[in-house]
Amino acid sequence: MKLVLFGATGMVGSRIATEASARGHQVLAVSRSGQSPVPGVTATAADASDPENVAEVARGADAVASACVPPRDGSDPRGPFLALNEALVAGVRAAGAGRLLVVGGAGGLEVAPGQALSDQPGFPEAYLPEAHAHRDVLAYYRGLDDSLDWTYVSPAAEIAPGTRTGRFRVGGDRFMTDDQGRSFISAEDYAVAFVDELERHTHPRGRMSVAY
Repeated sequence: MKLVLFGATGMVGSRIATEASARGHQVLAVSRSGQSPVPGVTATAADASDPENVAEVARGADAVASACVPPRDGSDPRGPFLALNEALVAGVRAAGAGRLLVVGGAGGLEVAPGQALSDQPGFPEAYLPEAHAHRDVLAYYRGLDDSLDWTYVSPAAEIAPGTRTGRFRVGGDRFMTDDQGRSFISAEDYAVAFVDELERHTHPRGRMSVAY
């Protein structure tokens, strides 16, 4: 399968590139720098916020993936991140790519029906802007018509470099914790779940989540 991966040099994107390449998929790693995150993986420079750039690099792909993150420069990330995803969708459609998989956030996961994690008392204030940006983006994808096959993949509340175990739980909108009440996933195992979804296509036009 040919996968075009935007945001490929970040913590999560580089691990998705590693996992997909190890499984034999043809990965084109896309970033502003054009650097390859993995030896042997082809890389190119492009801007995910430019629909024409997206269309150019995504043409001929079986699937496109975005590991792009909201701006983290202290500005309000909601508008820019939504605009980036709108541009990404426009470019993917123009390229005729079949699917779009998106690295999502955890803040919009539900602790109870209709109650998002980021709305709960004690949610870290520093993470609220990014959580709101991700929630806006998920709402945008849910409002799209049926012409684009997308999947939004939410990690656990904590995601960090760690070990690839291949053992985790996959869910939907519900916030998941382990027996100790912790919500965690290694970036390596998140990448396993992400590439599993790429191959199995079990959550079309919806959100999935992954946690231990």
